[in-house]
Amino acid sequence: MIEKFLNIFRVPDLRKRVLFTLWMLVVFRIGAHIPTPGIDVAALHAYFTQHASGLLDLVDMFAGGALKRFTVFALGVMPYISASIIMQLLTVAIPYLEKLSKEGELGRKKINQYARYLTVLVCIIQSLGLTAWMKSMYAPNGAPVVPNPGLGFTLMTVLTITTGTILLMWMGERITEQGIGNGISLLIFAGIVARIPAAVAELIVKVKLGEFNPVFLLVVAALFVGIIAFIVYIEQGQRRIPVQYAQRVIGRKVYGAQTTHIPLKINPAGVMPIIFASAIILFPAQIASFLGNKLPVFQYIALLLAPHTIWYMLLYGILIIFFTYFYTAIIFNPKDLSENLRKFGGFIPGIRPGQNTAEYIEKVLNRILIPGSISLAFVAIFPSLVNIWLGIPTSFAQLMGGTSLLIVVGVDLDTMKQIESHLIMRHYDGFLKKGKLRGRWL
Repeated sequence: MIEKFLNIFRVPDLRKRVLFTLWMLVVFRIGAHIPTPGIDVAALHAYFTQHASGLLDLVDMFAGGALKRFTVFALGVMPYISASIIMQLLTVAIPYLEKLSKEGELGRKKINQYARYLTVLVCIIQSLGLTAWMKSMYAPNGAPVVPNPGLGFTLMTVLTITTGTILLMWMGERITEQGIGNGISLLIFAGIVARIPAAVAELIVKVKLGEFNPVFLLVVAALFVGIIAFIVYIEQGQRRIPVQYAQRVIGRKVYGAQTTHIPLKINPAGVMPIIFASAIILFPAQIASFLGNKLPVFQYIALLLAPHTIWYMLLYGILIIFFTYFYTAIIFNPKDLSENLRKFGGFIPGIRPGQNTAEYIEKVLNRILIPGSISLAFVAIFPSLVNIWLGIPTSFAQLMGGTSLLIVVGVDLDTMKQIESHLIMRHYDGFLKKGKLRGRWL
């Protein structure tokens, strides 16, 4: 295996791409430790030591700890992801954007340009709210987190955080074009992985203090490996629909009948349903917790939607299943697929081309989404389950499932596929002795 990894640096183009990607990730981690001007770092640390927030921990996980340190990369790439999600939803609702999406590469670039403009607007709004929140923070000893609040601090902070997010967006696009893997996903991946050493250290400290038995670590490690294997199995799972192409005559050449398949993933929506469900369930919970001291009804809602409660997990799971179907309907159109098959002379054996083919594909897709969405919901609530049943610290439990582990495993698989394709193209062996990294036929 070491020899296979050394092959990466023997291919000049691949070596250049990998080193460029690593350099961008180093810059990201350095920026995640540079605080914005005007912040009392000691008071900020003391405040977050005493206060905890489910929504804040989720956003901070994407930012690699930059939010709780209030650095120049405090918002991470989440504003860009939010803007991209909004643009995808608007593409379905607005005919002009739908027309652009069907114009190929030129239309895609135009939509991405609109997403960048929307990212700036989202950054300004979120940084204004974050700045106002920082001004209201005080350490347990009464020291303000912002010693000199004022208009100057607000303008400087909004400009700094917005610029930091735009820089991350630019870095992500450069990694995609000049590096290896998807840039935005790799930045999120780096932020999540950066939290692993601190979470493991916290777990080890608890073992040394006698709160956990050393054998307990083996159980945790087995669960961690098991949930990773489960995620890989689901992410690689496919339902292959056989397709046949009739004999065709193109010019003077006669092409014989071919048999292939349509790979339908069990989880085509990826991690997006979890992100949507988190946004839906956590924002009302946070509003309720802020207003709980003033209105008793909000206090009751905050307790009801608190993480690790049965109602929270039940609602969270239902939302994930719903958004799995919803997002899949947005990104996958069986009618377009059946039309493309008909144009190129392809057909599914036993199914008439056209509308019947579209209905058959939709029927199969709806069936395989049932186990896919339920598996996604299970992975999402798994951190809450292990935190309740086993008492694992929240910082480590968050890394054992949900959004974090799905992103880590998904980005890792995608990056390995790209590296392997470069190696095989230049006649080097891939990461596996037999076969290639591909979907599992279920």
